[in-house]
Amino acid sequence: MLVKILGSAADGGFPQLNCNCSNCSRLHNASLQSQPRTQTQIAFSPIEGIWFLVGASPDLRSQLLTAPELSVSPDTGHSPLAGVFLADALPESVIGLLHLRALQSYFVFATPTVQRILKNENRIFKTLEHGDAPVQWQALAVRRRIGCHLSENPGDGPTFFYTAMPLGGDFPQYAGEEVQRNCPPEDASVALLVEQGNKKLFIAPHIRGRSFEWLKAAASSDVSLLDATLPLDGPDGLLAQYPTDARGCKVLIGLSHTSAILDEASAQHRAAREAGFEVAYDGTEIQL
Repeated sequence: MLVKILGSAADGGFPQLNCNCSNCSRLHNASLQSQPRTQTQIAFSPIEGIWFLVGASPDLRSQLLTAPELSVSPDTGHSPLAGVFLADALPESVIGLLHLRALQSYFVFATPTVQRILKNENRIFKTLEHGDAPVQWQALAVRRRIGCHLSENPGDGPTFFYTAMPLGGDFPQYAGEEVQRNCPPEDASVALLVEQGNKKLFIAPHIRGRSFEWLKAAASSDVSLLDATLPLDGPDGLLAQYPTDARGCKVLIGLSHTSAILDEASAQHRAAREAGFEVAYDGTEIQL
């Protein structure tokens, strides 16, 4: 499996538009040891020529243009994109779907409540269901391990398995009162565990809940992509809470434009690296 981090910053990217914070201003005047980043966007390929996205960032169009392997084939005219997994309904996770509305038909995997929010709470996403290639919605049932079959041979087993793991947190503010009041909170935000053979990939773009129940799955994975907007320092922070015997590669994604970790010369960046965490940048590739 090949993983590409097409975007690695939090909502708004880095530098932020019209922001004069220390990080943004220093990046503009080339006095910060760092690099620009677009908004978080993950892609993974379980087999050659087929890709899935995790999230659909507002920067998706430009991100796809920088990734030739995700471009439409000049020979067939088809995109290698097979589907999009949505971890939540936050604007920075779903706006990019609108960039894909003229693409061929593809699958969108989301919890039932996230599907309800996109289909019924914001009518602009109705455009995904019109035209010659409407999207095909697939329900993400939390804690259920599901096989994804990509082989043309019906006798073959699943190419990979995926499990949605609840992370806690709230539904986005634009969701209606009925959703906020009646829908199951575990549908609001999920992590995605992808398993292929004996390899595991754990992706948690937005961890808003206070529970660390997801740590066991992350620590047992070969690669974990983790929300860097979590508190990192102190006894309750991610650096201290993450098991020291975790076997795999752990990568911080979703970096806030104000985070000191963006400064590669900072003590915070050094502490993260010394704790065994990689700091993602746009274009990072990981082979499992």
